[in-house]
Amino acid sequence: MRVGVPTEIKNNEFRVGLSPASVREYVGRGHEVTVQAGAGAGIGCDDAAYEAAGAFIAPDAAAVFKWAEMIVKVKEPQPEEWVQLREDQILYTYLHLAPDPKQTQGLLESGVSAVAYETVTDAAGGLPLLAPMSEVAGRLSIQAAAQALQKNNGGLGMLLGGVPGVLPAKVVVLGGGIVGLNAARMAMGLGADVTIMERSNARMRYIDDVFGGRIRTRYSTAQDVDEAIDEADAVIGAVLIPGASAPKLVTREMLKDMKPGSVVVDVAIDQGGCFETSHATTHADPTYVVEEVVHYCVANMPGAVPKTSTHALNNATLPYGLQLADQGLEAIKANPHLQDGLNTHKGKVTNMHVAESLNLDFVAPLDALGR
Repeated sequence: MRVGVPTEIKNNEFRVGLSPASVREYVGRGHEVTVQAGAGAGIGCDDAAYEAAGAFIAPDAAAVFKWAEMIVKVKEPQPEEWVQLREDQILYTYLHLAPDPKQTQGLLESGVSAVAYETVTDAAGGLPLLAPMSEVAGRLSIQAAAQALQKNNGGLGMLLGGVPGVLPAKVVVLGGGIVGLNAARMAMGLGADVTIMERSNARMRYIDDVFGGRIRTRYSTAQDVDEAIDEADAVIGAVLIPGASAPKLVTREMLKDMKPGSVVVDVAIDQGGCFETSHATTHADPTYVVEEVVHYCVANMPGAVPKTSTHALNNATLPYGLQLADQGLEAIKANPHLQDGLNTHKGKVTNMHVAESLNLDFVAPLDALGR
């Protein structure tokens, strides 16, 4: 298989689809890998490191897309990228199609077979390719909240952990999954007063057992969320419906009752966001203010720490990527977990969650793949 790795071009995105260590694994299995010149600069890996791992270096993205049978990326293809995709290619990357009908249409028109990291499942029903970036984003969300709470950044002017004699900030985390748990752990470690809003009783018992009551849990009804955010200094949105748009848990009306200068960090923004007032921002201009509440809604948060993020992501994506390279599209038929990640196949949307959220015609995955 000819595997191509273009440089990421999304705003302030410094991760790369394959690290040199991953390239070596592909080459060791007999595959050819071409990496765009400079693609690894953001993680401190120059072209010589990729050549030492066995990769060829291409001068530009066009050369990579033209040559490759399989494209490995990190973020969803941008308009100038999806027009270079074609029917005989596999695209292996994050897609986040639910809030992005233009990208969906672009992929459909290209005919590419696209496997989305965020919907590939494991035997237990988990999302192994989403998990490492959820861990990173959850931890970064608290760093972002701490910065946004500073007065010079428009916030309340609070130190997250307080000091002796002064109460710490109150942090409310909406969702007790991987993002939420990592956010809560970081906030607790900095000394904040932390509450997780969750609907799974089993998950709340787990959190209580692990943290021994140092992180409080509260059942997530609309009323309870409303009450909790009114008292919060920082709110972390950490909810997920795999393959679909995030539910809007906090409305503009609810936001009006929050403290002026309080902060919301919407980690769910790449799936449309869980605050009604959210819209995607970039690392270059990460925040804005609505109803006197500071919003941080960067859609590629892990891109701020590309060295950590790339290696963590590659650790998860490598086994599936090697299987795709070894077997091509036959790997999708053979691996039910890859089937769940297949968002487009011969021009048809095959992820039912995505199709329903976009009101598109869809073909059920098992029928489309002949299983």
